[in-house]
Amino acid sequence: MHRHSPINCFIYRIGMLIVCLAVVVGCAPSPSAPPAWTPKKPPLSTRWTSEVNSEAVLPEYPRPQLVRPDWLNLNGVWEFAAAKEGETPPINQALAERVLVPFPIESALSGLQRYHDRMWYRRTFTVPEAWNGRRVQLNFGAVDWEATVYVNGQQVGAHRGGYDAFSLDITAALQDGSNELIVGVYDPTDSGGQPVGKQRIAPEGIFYTSSSGIWQTVWLEPTQTAWITRLDMTPDLEGEAIRVIAHGAGTEGSTARVQALDGGTVVGEASGAVGSEIRVPVPAPKLWSPEQPFLYDLRVVLGDGRSEGDAVTSYFGMRSIAVAKIGRVLRPMLNGSFVFQMGTLDQGFWPDGLYTAPTDEALRFDVQQHKDLGFNLIRKHVKVEPQRWYYWADKLGLLVWQDMPSMKLENPTPEARQQFEVELRELIDEHRSAPSIVMWVPFNEGWGAYEPRRIADLVKEWDGSRLVNNNSGVNCCGNVDGGNGDVVDWHVYVGPEMGLPSAVRSSVLGEFGGLGLKIEGHEWRPGTHFSYKDERDPAALTTRYHELITKVEGLMANLGLSAAVYTQLTDVETEVNGLLTYDRQVLKPDAGAIKAVNQHLIETSKMVGQ
Repeated sequence: MHRHSPINCFIYRIGMLIVCLAVVVGCAPSPSAPPAWTPKKPPLSTRWTSEVNSEAVLPEYPRPQLVRPDWLNLNGVWEFAAAKEGETPPINQALAERVLVPFPIESALSGLQRYHDRMWYRRTFTVPEAWNGRRVQLNFGAVDWEATVYVNGQQVGAHRGGYDAFSLDITAALQDGSNELIVGVYDPTDSGGQPVGKQRIAPEGIFYTSSSGIWQTVWLEPTQTAWITRLDMTPDLEGEAIRVIAHGAGTEGSTARVQALDGGTVVGEASGAVGSEIRVPVPAPKLWSPEQPFLYDLRVVLGDGRSEGDAVTSYFGMRSIAVAKIGRVLRPMLNGSFVFQMGTLDQGFWPDGLYTAPTDEALRFDVQQHKDLGFNLIRKHVKVEPQRWYYWADKLGLLVWQDMPSMKLENPTPEARQQFEVELRELIDEHRSAPSIVMWVPFNEGWGAYEPRRIADLVKEWDGSRLVNNNSGVNCCGNVDGGNGDVVDWHVYVGPEMGLPSAVRSSVLGEFGGLGLKIEGHEWRPGTHFSYKDERDPAALTTRYHELITKVEGLMANLGLSAAVYTQLTDVETEVNGLLTYDRQVLKPDAGAIKAVNQHLIETSKMVGQ
C-alpha cells in the first residue's frame, strides 16, 4: 500500500476540481476519433504489399464474363466489430474498428490480423444520380461463410457458401442520399461442417491460416427491370457454334439477342428465349489452347420485341475436352488431340492477404509463372479463386483442374452433405463458362468424402462438357474410389508412380514431388518447415526436378500416364516445397532448366500414337 502526504492529497483535489469545472464549461477533451485503417505487418511481404491503396482496392471490374459498363466499387475501408451469437445488427451505430475490404480479417492487409467466428461490417454509400429509374444490384464476390445483409435497417438477403458469388436486388431498401450497409458474418471455419479447404483456426503443416469474412470484391451496379443474371456458354466445335443460355430475373416474355465477335467483327448472331439454349454460329472456329488461347467476344441484349433492355458483354473460347483411346490407352483429348497435361498444385494463398491476392497484377503473376516455366496446367487445390483469376488463365492459356474445397469432417452429417452439394453446384454454375477449366475434382484424398460414385455422376450430369475426377488420390488416405469418372488419379510422394489406365478411365498423377528448399529470409516461421524431401541447394533442386520429369515422360510413353501435377508452385506458410518462396520473391530452381524439361515432355506427348 502507498501512503500519500497531506500536500499531495491537496494537489490531487485541486486537480480534480479543475477537471470537473472544465467538463461543466465544455472544455473537456472530446472522445478520441475512431482509429484509421492501417495494415498490420505480415510475417512475409510480397512485392505488391506496399502497392495496396485503401482508396482504390482491387479496382478492376470483378466479373469478366458478365460485364456492365456502370458500376460502383465498394472495396475500401469499412467499420468493423467482433460479434456474438444472437446480437442485433448495429443499425445507425458507428463501429469501433476499421477493416480493409476485401481482405479476410486474419490477414495483415485487413488491418486486424486475427480470427473471429462472428463479425459486423458497416459502411455507407450513395447511389449515383445517373442510376435513377433503374434497379440496383448489390454484388459480393465471396464471403466466408454465412452472410446476412442489411440496407438502411432492412434485411435484404442472406447467403451461405464461402466460395461463390451472390447478388441482392436492394432497390426497395434504398433512400435518397446516404445509405447504410451492414453485413453480419458467421464463419466457424474448421469447427463447423461446411467446405473449408485447407483453412484451419490452428494451422499446421499442410493446413493454413483461415480466411474469414468478406474476401472478394463488393460492388453495386444498375440494371433494367429485366436483367441477365448468368451466361452459360458451351462450345460446340463439330457444330461450329457456341451454345448460350442467358439466365435472367424479371425476364418473363423476354428474348435474348446474342452476338459472337472476333475483334469488332460479328461472326455469328442468334436470338431465343431467356433461359433456353441459343445456338450462335461460329464458322471455322479459331480454337482455344494453351499454345494459342484465342478468345471471342460476346454481346447479349435483352428485349421484349419492342425495345432493347439489359445489355452485357462477355467472352468465350472454342475448345473441346474428352477422353478417347490412342492405341490401347485411354487419354484426355484437347480439341481432338492428346497433349500431356503438366502442371503444379496451386494453393492460392498469400502471406499478406491469405485467400486474397494484394492486387490484380499479383493474381496474374501466379498464372504467368506457369507459362514462364513451361507448364500447361494448373490444379487449383481445394480453393476457388475470384473470377479474374480464371480470366487470366483463359487469357494466358492454362488448363485448369478445379477442386471443390473439402469439408474437414471424416463422416459428414446429412446437413453437411446437403450444404456441400449446394456449394458444389454453385462452383460449377459460376465457372462453367471458363474455357480454361477442363476437369472438376469434387474430392481430394477422401477428405470429407462420401458417396464418391454418386457425386461424380452428379457433377457429370450438371456439366457433361468436362472431365470429372471422382477423388484425387484414390490410392491413399482411405482409398475412397467410386470407380467412375474419367480418370484414375494417384498421389505419390516423392514419386513418380501411377495407377494403370482402364477401359473407362485414363491415368493421371494428381500429386507428386514436394521437393523442399528453405531460403533464408523468405520463411514464414523460421525454424519450422515441412517438405516431402529436402534438397540442399538450388542446383540440387533443379537436378532432382529434371530427374522426376524424365521419369514422368517414361511413364507416359511406357505405361500410359496422361497428366502430372507437381507439388507445388509456391511455399505456403511453413511448407517449403514450392518452386517459388511464399513471398514470390525467389524462384528456387533454374528457370530455363525447368521450362526446358517441361516443354520436352509436352512436345514429346504430341507424337504419341503417330
